[in-house]
Amino acid sequence: MGAKKSLTREGTIKTPRLRREGAAGIQVRTLSRELIGPKGKVAVDRVIESFGFSKAQLAETAGLSIETLYRPDRVAAPKTQARLKEMLEIVGRVADWAGGKDQAMAWYRAEPIAAFGGRTAESLVKDGKATAVRDYLDHVALGGFS
Repeated sequence: MGAKKSLTREGTIKTPRLRREGAAGIQVRTLSRELIGPKGKVAVDRVIESFGFSKAQLAETAGLSIETLYRPDRVAAPKTQARLKEMLEIVGRVADWAGGKDQAMAWYRAEPIAAFGGRTAESLVKDGKATAVRDYLDHVALGGFS
């Protein structure tokens, strides 16, 4: 399927921008719909229930302190929300490849990525390198070598 094209008022062709969904766009949207509330905030209790984590396990996986997930003001903080969303986006993007969200979470936490010196996606996201992981996934989705 090709992208839908339209003409602008000036007569040039306009194509929609590619979104950072990769091959697992449906999984990303599904996880987002399930785990992010109507105000755009990650629902921590839903994430815990969905993956069978404790709050301590979720905090460790996301690179947050345990106290953060017990205090509503800290859960709502932009930094906390960004870290949780980055984690969920990456897990959602690999869910189709991995065989489901649980397998994708296992990949996220434990699979070394050769292109990053054997570091896991989890360790990269904890170090603020989620964009590098997303770029890597885009590269692989487009047929590049891992």
